[in-house]
Amino acid sequence: MTEAATTIDLTPPTRSVSDKLFDLMVWGGVALLLTISFVPVELYKLPLLFQNSENMQTFSAEFLRPNFDDWQAYAKAMWLTVQIALWGTFFAVILAIPLGFACASNVSPAWLVLPMRRVMDILRSIDSLVMGTIFLVAVGLGPLAGVLALAFNTAGVLGKLFSEAVEATDSRPVEGVRATGAAKLHEIKWGVLPQVAPLWTSFALYRFESNARSATVLGLIGAGGIGQNLFESINAFKYEETSAIVIVIAIAVSLIDLLSQVMRSRLV
Repeated sequence: MTEAATTIDLTPPTRSVSDKLFDLMVWGGVALLLTISFVPVELYKLPLLFQNSENMQTFSAEFLRPNFDDWQAYAKAMWLTVQIALWGTFFAVILAIPLGFACASNVSPAWLVLPMRRVMDILRSIDSLVMGTIFLVAVGLGPLAGVLALAFNTAGVLGKLFSEAVEATDSRPVEGVRATGAAKLHEIKWGVLPQVAPLWTSFALYRFESNARSATVLGLIGAGGIGQNLFESINAFKYEETSAIVIVIAIAVSLIDLLSQVMRSRLV
């Protein structure tokens, strides 16, 4: 053989001094922030976890004896919580679809993308508890306030995820549809939607799982669901009932996770 033998360079890549200095500044900054935050977050109180052992023993003894006398009421409240999460996620998806297209730079013009992204930032920045408090003033106590709170907060999250999925699509199918002389809506319908539909569905299922947990917290402010039962039992120091409610929530969330996994596996 006359071909020259090729050698493989096994020398590990070296990083420049500037890259090393940048990493040092970043991680040094993180370490500095942790140090500065030690006192404000009261980490010096950690030893209290191991003090007042008698109180903790009393709490643990009661919490480890769940009282399921009112299990039917807990199951009914948990079912209402799941329904709140379901409707909240459904409305969020309806809102997130146009938001996702409006915020995708490869589909919408820049004059529309920038303001719509700020709208989604606002929706995501307002916590569902704050949203729920606002809607409680508008529609009163009850599950509707929880549904609306989850819908708007989740719409901001899903809208961002949907828009990123649209921006990551392959342009060739869209160009093929455009070559036939189709309108813009047809390009989206036949070139974009088939690519993003499975991913969008997966995102929506993930958010439904999350909303099932968030809806339990919304009950604390009177937005319906099992959170209200949880709040009342804690305030009354009925830790046996609190333990039972926590178990019901854990079972329900686990079942939702399993169902969601099965549905997502069908999308692959």
